[in-house]
Amino acid sequence: MTSTNQTLNPAGGVSAPPAGLRPANRKSSRAAETRRKWYEIIGLTTPAIIVYVMFVLVPMGFAFYYSLFRWRGVGPPTEYIGFDNYVMAFQDPIFLDALRNNALIVFGSLIIQGPIALGVALLLNRHFRGRTVFRLLAFVPYVLAEVTVGIMWKLILTENGSFDALLRSLGLGGLVQAWLADLDIVIWTLLFVLTWKYVGFAIILLLAGLSNVPQELNEAAEIDGASWWQIQRHVTLPLLGPTIRIWMFLSMIGSLQVFDVIWVTSVPAVRSLGASATMATYMVDNGFFARLWGYGNAIAVILFVISFVAAIIFQRFLLRRDIEGAITTRRAK
Repeated sequence: MTSTNQTLNPAGGVSAPPAGLRPANRKSSRAAETRRKWYEIIGLTTPAIIVYVMFVLVPMGFAFYYSLFRWRGVGPPTEYIGFDNYVMAFQDPIFLDALRNNALIVFGSLIIQGPIALGVALLLNRHFRGRTVFRLLAFVPYVLAEVTVGIMWKLILTENGSFDALLRSLGLGGLVQAWLADLDIVIWTLLFVLTWKYVGFAIILLLAGLSNVPQELNEAAEIDGASWWQIQRHVTLPLLGPTIRIWMFLSMIGSLQVFDVIWVTSVPAVRSLGASATMATYMVDNGFFARLWGYGNAIAVILFVISFVAAIIFQRFLLRRDIEGAITTRRAK
C-alpha cells in the first residue's frame, strides 16, 4: 500500500509527493505567513507610534531646543545660551530643595504607603461582613479629583481650621501647628495628604494581586499546621511580589511628577521658599508665572531625564525578572 500523498507512475514506481507538500513550498508559505503577521503588526501599531511621536517625542524635542535659549515666550528665541539654564537650575537652592522634597516624597510614599496598603489589603482579603463597604471606603480618596483633595485639606489644615478645632476639643491644643505655613513641617503635612489620597490605589492593586493567589496553597499550608501569619509570610507575599514591584514603580514615577495636590494645598509664599516645592511646581512657578520659558523648559527636561533614568534603573534591577518571565520565545522547528 502506498501513502495517500503518493501516486503510482506507469512504471509501477512511486511518484514524488504533490508540489504543495514539498519542503520548499512549505518554507515559502511559512515566510508568507510571517510577512502577513508583520504587516498586521505594522498596521496596528503605526497609529499609536504616530500619536506617540507627535505628542511625546516632538514636544520633548522642542522643550530641549527652547531650553538652550533665554526666551520669554514672545517671538522666536534668539539669545542662545547653551546649557546655562541647566547650570543655573542646579545652582538655585530652591530647585535643590524641590529635588530634596521629591526624593522625600518618593521614599516616604514607598515606606509609608506600602506597609499600610499591604496590611489593609490582607485584612480586606479575608471574608467578613461589610467587606465590600470597607473596600469602597478605602478606594474613595483615590477617585476624588486632585484639586478637590487639595482644597479640602487646605481648608481642614488652615489656621484655626477643623483639624485644629478637633485637637483643642480633645484637650490636645498643644499639638496645634501651622501645618501649611511652618517651613519645617509643611512637607510632612503634604506627605500625609498624599498618603491619604493615593494609599487606596495601592490597596486595590494589592487586592487584585491577592485574588490571583491560589487558595489551594493556603489550604495546604494550613493543613500542614502553618499559622495565618506564616501563610502570609511564606506563601502570599512571595506570590504577591510582582504586584508589589509594579506598585512601587508606579508610585515612584508618580511621586517624581506630583503636581496637583502640592500646588493646590501648599501656600504660594511657603512654596516660593522651597519648603513645599517640587520639581513640577518649581517648573510652573518659574516657567509660566515668571515667564522664563527657556528656563522652564530646562526644568521640564531635567524632570524627564530623572524620571527616565529612575524608570530604567528600576526596570533593570527590580522588574527585570517579572518582564523576562512574561516574555516567551518561539523556538524554530
